[in-house]
Amino acid sequence: MQDTRETFDQMYATSEDPWGFRTRWYEARKRSLTVACLPAQTYRRGYEPGCANGELAAALAMQCANLRVSDSSGAAVQLARKRLSGFTHVDVVQEWLPQQWPCQTFDLIVLSEFCFYLSENALELIATRAKASLSEEGTLLACHWRHPVEGFELHGDTVHAILAEHVKMPQLVHHEERDFVLDVWSPSALSVAQREGFV
Repeated sequence: MQDTRETFDQMYATSEDPWGFRTRWYEARKRSLTVACLPAQTYRRGYEPGCANGELAAALAMQCANLRVSDSSGAAVQLARKRLSGFTHVDVVQEWLPQQWPCQTFDLIVLSEFCFYLSENALELIATRAKASLSEEGTLLACHWRHPVEGFELHGDTVHAILAEHVKMPQLVHHEERDFVLDVWSPSALSVAQREGFV
């Protein structure tokens, strides 16, 4: 995997929002879809690696009693801490994955727009560790850009194929558009209605 920390730090030195997470309708809509695809309304403990400047984390914080978010870029971590300063139940840490994957159990793990920066071997390891970290009725959500990413081999479709192959869990949601793909897996195959006892 390329060491992208310096590259991202340089990007954040130029702009606090280099991808337009705060300003683009595309990003706002994708965040809303991400939250709407979660099969549970609330989660005890969530984890979002690759949090960037914390915009998605701010939405996930509303669904989680405790939330851990991380990024490899020190500049991104500083921006995320500023964005999430009003959420006392959110921990923002700097860590390099997959080597520093936390030794904790989560009932929500969100892999959003960062797995295509990984090598295939690193992605396979993250998939394995995500599955091992997930609670029995937990949720693993992945959402990624489907177009080529300059300088990197993987794109959304490849990322999600690799994740599906290695997590080997029931798929609850598959949402595909020209620009991005979103999948939700869980050890529990129960639908939202079944979880609420209506089926």
